[in-house]
Amino acid sequence: MQSIVVYCGSNPGKKPVYAETAYALGAELAKRGIRLIYGGGNMGLMGRVADGAMENNGSATGIIPNFLAKLEVAHKTLTELHFTETMHERKAKMVSMTDGVIALPGGYGTFDELFEILTWAQLKIFNGPVGLLNVNGFYDLLLLQLDKMVEEGFLRPDTRRLLIVADNAVGLLDKMEASRVENTENKPLDKSLYVDNN
Repeated sequence: MQSIVVYCGSNPGKKPVYAETAYALGAELAKRGIRLIYGGGNMGLMGRVADGAMENNGSATGIIPNFLAKLEVAHKTLTELHFTETMHERKAKMVSMTDGVIALPGGYGTFDELFEILTWAQLKIFNGPVGLLNVNGFYDLLLLQLDKMVEEGFLRPDTRRLLIVADNAVGLLDKMEASRVENTENKPLDKSLYVDNN
């Protein structure tokens, strides 16, 4: 993978582990030579993931709508910073530049972006791996809800497996890379990629 979009909160969360993990993800992307693509802000987890990439000799591309750039100060030390007119343009541009997607903890915006990209993956509009970094069990209840959707017949098991889950950056990136290899080789998907078993 040459680039990954990271969706995450513009708030840091109440526990230090969230910001620490965001920074660690940015640093791991830099270590692997993977370009970070994200929302462009310098606040909360968004700022920390970008700091992790840039402070470890990586590259980071921010994409932010003009109206948000006035509310959330744009990160000043990125490799690239692009401005868009709307949120829809921002999301489309981010995905057009990436080989995969990772969601860290966040609020409404993060959930919106995560479920939109999962829908695109379900419809074969987006073919890259979609990862969930389940920091501190943040997404445990969401994962149970997805299983409930399968149980009740609203989500197919193969569609449920589109979401790759781990609780640390290294494990998640390894799983996502393995998923890309398996999909390229048209092998059956390894179900262990899609559960948080680290």
